[in-house]
Amino acid sequence: MTDHYAVVGNPVAHSVSPEIHAEFARQTGQDLDYLRLPAPRDGFKATVLKFRDEGGKGVNVTLPFKHEAWSLVTAHGGDALDAGAVNTIDFRDGKITGYNTDGIGLVTDLEQNLKFPLRGKRVLLMGAGGATYGVMGPMLAARPELLVVANRTPDKALALVAHFEKSAKLARQGVSALPYPQLGGSQFDLVINATSAGLSDAMPALPSGIFAAGALAYDMVYGKSTPFMTFAAAQGATVAGGIGMLVEQAAAAFLIWRGVRPATAPVIAMLKRES
Repeated sequence: MTDHYAVVGNPVAHSVSPEIHAEFARQTGQDLDYLRLPAPRDGFKATVLKFRDEGGKGVNVTLPFKHEAWSLVTAHGGDALDAGAVNTIDFRDGKITGYNTDGIGLVTDLEQNLKFPLRGKRVLLMGAGGATYGVMGPMLAARPELLVVANRTPDKALALVAHFEKSAKLARQGVSALPYPQLGGSQFDLVINATSAGLSDAMPALPSGIFAAGALAYDMVYGKSTPFMTFAAAQGATVAGGIGMLVEQAAAAFLIWRGVRPATAPVIAMLKRES
């Protein structure tokens, strides 16, 4: 019997997660389908519970519901408890268990696919939403030299840093929050755009000169060249979009749901050909 999964978000029409999971299912011989499930901004809980009650086995969660998903679930697994955000929900044994695979997806893409080890690197992370909360723990576990968070609303960046205070010692020079204007004069080996600015072709307020020699600029938005990527390339940085992270976090979710981890390289290559 076919098992049913979905990605829940607003908007969600652009998501390629159904194509990814269809390929994972084909590759591993799993009998499942996976659909896009739009939810009203004030209707996330009702949408998810209706899907479960109609036989759904699990959902992925995307913007803007990752914090709300953390509160909805009845148990937290993996990185979700510390993250304060959930991107994968499993309906099993009468529980609603939440996980966060964003961080492992990002770190795997950086270190294995892009051959960019995080240890000892100076990292700037832009954004303070659910995606950023999801990646902070695994990124710090990779032991960067320092990690700076910048956000359009500085108070949210400060709250994010405070949330991960116990893990800050994993970065040799610690974790801090800075407003964009105060980044001038600093240089980073890795700059990650975890904001949704690229979806609307907007550009974070980055000053020039922040990319160190050999720096990587990584945008979590996938399938398009964003203003951030254009800006970074003009500054001499190598640029990468978020397709690899998307596929790697999906593979981690697939493993939670189905007990088997699919190969990601052919799916990443497929999506890059199609984008």
